[in-house]
Amino acid sequence: MVSPSHVPVLLDRVVALVAPALQRPGATLVDATLGLGGHTEAILEAYPEVRVIGIDRDPHAQELAGARLARFSHRFTGVQAVYDEIPDVLDELGLTDVAAVFFDLGVSSMQLDVPERGFAYSIDAPLDMRMNDGEGPTAADVLNTYAVGDLTRILRVYGEEKFAGRIARAVVDTREKAPFDRSGRLVELLYDVIPAPARRTGGHPAKRTFQALRIEVNDELNVLRRAIPAAIDAIEVGGRVVVESYQSLEDRIVKHAFADATRSDVPHDLPFVPAGHEPTLRLVTRGAEKADTAEISANPRAASVRLRAIERIRLDPGARS
Repeated sequence: MVSPSHVPVLLDRVVALVAPALQRPGATLVDATLGLGGHTEAILEAYPEVRVIGIDRDPHAQELAGARLARFSHRFTGVQAVYDEIPDVLDELGLTDVAAVFFDLGVSSMQLDVPERGFAYSIDAPLDMRMNDGEGPTAADVLNTYAVGDLTRILRVYGEEKFAGRIARAVVDTREKAPFDRSGRLVELLYDVIPAPARRTGGHPAKRTFQALRIEVNDELNVLRRAIPAAIDAIEVGGRVVVESYQSLEDRIVKHAFADATRSDVPHDLPFVPAGHEPTLRLVTRGAEKADTAEISANPRAASVRLRAIERIRLDPGARS
């Protein structure tokens, strides 16, 4: 198996955004998408008294990150879990709240750089795409068993693929001859089905289909819809949630969750906000921050990043104290 590489995106900015929340000795940060541990390593180096809980559903990521972070063993705890399980993880560790939660969403270097995982459309490999490759259906299972309507739906919704119906019908017709098992055959089909003018714009013609399959296999958007509110609920006063997303569907979920969390329940036409009705959280970033041209040049994966952050400024009435 090829060893993955890892260049953390917006590393300095992420460390700066979590910094105000980590000033208290013994503060705990949850890295909800540990990957190979690049962001966590930088945070542990910058703050010698901070503890990090690193969550990742991928056992291979846990193994590699654990080796990378071994020198911080007394301040780092790795947990194999899905990031919507944050409440359960904290409960098992005896924690009621934390200083910060960080998400680096989407597919990681851990998956992309290892051909056997089947995430990369540029290399012929088994159609797997499971972030935890020890359980659940694979991308091949989706392609070989879903009806035309279901395939069309996931390609259109999760991949924002305008040729979703055409691709779905071609997949069903083709699998009758032989089931899909490798990415190269799927890429060939996409080149045949997507019209030439469309193939010349918008990046690789397989990009949207592979994104849709990955999201379906790992249930990524539903997990994210549960995880962001759970992370917000987990932070203490002064705590922050920082999120890096890489495609519009993820960013839209984060944006709406943050907007809901910072909205007052006072009618818009009321000239003042009564005591006790102030928002309990505030937006730290103005809109979504992006990588600059220098970082994109050095690390092309940073081109699509969108970074957002939120901070708790007071507890909800009746919440934990």
